[in-house]
Amino acid sequence: MRALVVDHSAPAHLTLTDVPDPIPAPGEALVRVEAVSLNYGEVSDAADPKAPEGTVIGWDAAGTVVRAAADGTSPAAGTRVVTVGVTGWAQLRAVPAARLGVVPDDADLGAVSTVPVAGLTALHVLRRMGQLMGRRVMVTGASGGVGRYAVQLAARAGAEVVAISRNPSRADELRTLGAHQVHTDPAAVEQPVFGVLDNVGGRHLVDAFNAMEAHGTLVNVGRSSGADSVLPPEALLAAGGRHDRSIRTFHLYGEPAADFSADLRWLAAEVAAGRLDPGITWRGPWTRYAEAAQTLLDGRLHGKAVLDIA
Repeated sequence: MRALVVDHSAPAHLTLTDVPDPIPAPGEALVRVEAVSLNYGEVSDAADPKAPEGTVIGWDAAGTVVRAAADGTSPAAGTRVVTVGVTGWAQLRAVPAARLGVVPDDADLGAVSTVPVAGLTALHVLRRMGQLMGRRVMVTGASGGVGRYAVQLAARAGAEVVAISRNPSRADELRTLGAHQVHTDPAAVEQPVFGVLDNVGGRHLVDAFNAMEAHGTLVNVGRSSGADSVLPPEALLAAGGRHDRSIRTFHLYGEPAADFSADLRWLAAEVAAGRLDPGITWRGPWTRYAEAAQTLLDGRLHGKAVLDIA
């Protein structure tokens, strides 16, 4: 089969080449991939000099089951599915039943391929915050993949959504998605928020933390700011009187046994019905992988990039 693999001598550190077909385990379905979406994390990981040459990467993919799992746990052959894993940028992938969700027959597989990492992350982090109806929730990096889903899901849960995007041109779009307020910097938010989903890290994380009310929780899921320095603890203590606030981290694969099938199915159905907007701003054949990856690495992509697999 053809696949995108790590190649540090190539543009965007990726190359399209032939690799062996995957051999599914008894609990895995073999899926013919028809579309994939890119995330900043996997693209930047490929560019890391430590990434092993020849590794097939890619988290998000959608396609059709060509061989059901031998143990009977997966959907039948011919079923359209969206999948999450670590080897998605290939014509075939072997996927455990818990990591795939059935997709509506009329769904655009390119659109639903944006669901796995971005949609699942937003959904699970917001669930961790508990009851959101009537509460103020901040989303930093709101115009990115996770951020867009988080704004929409939080608004649908009844939250008053405060969206933070460093690009002021995204303000109207974010309000259309459900944001009640849009700012370019969390330091500009005057009224405290109940919780924060932070995609940015660095100084944005500190300012978002200090915008929280007492007993609030910030969940960090990314570091799009590229900030590597460790900020001093006193930087987190500017908001006097707001005690027992906490910072948590989240990683989608932190629970290896997690069953994502129901959530993937629900998110895919919402996208297919037009009730969730994935925000695809770049789409093309997978032969243009280098262009898509570089656009993402350069910070010029606001939304999601999708590659259609030939």
